[in-house]
Amino acid sequence: MFNSFGLTTRIAAAAFGALAIGATAFSAPATAAPLPLFPFFLPQIELAPPPVQAAPQDEEDRSVELPAHLRRQVVSYPTREAPGTIIIDTPNTSLYLVLGNGQAMRYGIGIGRDGFTWSGTQTITRKAEWPAWTPPPEMIARQPYLPRHMAGGPGNPLGARAMYLGGTIYRIHGTNAPETIGTRVSSGCLRLTNEDVSDLYSRVSVGTKVIVLPMTDRRADLGRTIRYVTSVS
Repeated sequence: MFNSFGLTTRIAAAAFGALAIGATAFSAPATAAPLPLFPFFLPQIELAPPPVQAAPQDEEDRSVELPAHLRRQVVSYPTREAPGTIIIDTPNTSLYLVLGNGQAMRYGIGIGRDGFTWSGTQTITRKAEWPAWTPPPEMIARQPYLPRHMAGGPGNPLGARAMYLGGTIYRIHGTNAPETIGTRVSSGCLRLTNEDVSDLYSRVSVGTKVIVLPMTDRRADLGRTIRYVTSVS
């Protein structure tokens, strides 16, 4: 009997304790966080997403300040060639567009490296804006790492404009490497800065006569500067 009474007493005490805990929980201030009924089930903590890596910056602007003699400018240029004729002064890395009245527009150019210069008379047979580039087989043979075809655009080595010369593989074109103006770097094509080739492109048409002087014709610079030209006409 005493055992039964003791058991009953312990049950009553446990029940009273549970009620006391419940009353304490419910009498807590409303602002307090509720106690978890099952503390072994912890709430999942939301982790912050990993930081997003910043996109790489565009390539540095490759525009360069050309020396005075390579900047586009109107110069005195006595010649018997008709206005609109292009004359390539290969030794002096200059292209002249004859304006008439003893004047010409002079542009600095990049020319063929040793063994790749040429001379003669051609005409412009085609013009293209942001031309695609397909290296000819002889160039692929020398440089097999070159792409077989490249779409036009800022990364294309032909630059913003191209003027194709006769039935040859040669062109007057722009460049994405303006630091090569005034140097002997190409496989025979004649390059200008993109700004200059766009200006020349706007001034000439299909059928324009192009005279390329030989490398051995080391004539002096033919004229004094009349004015610099800083924008596309």
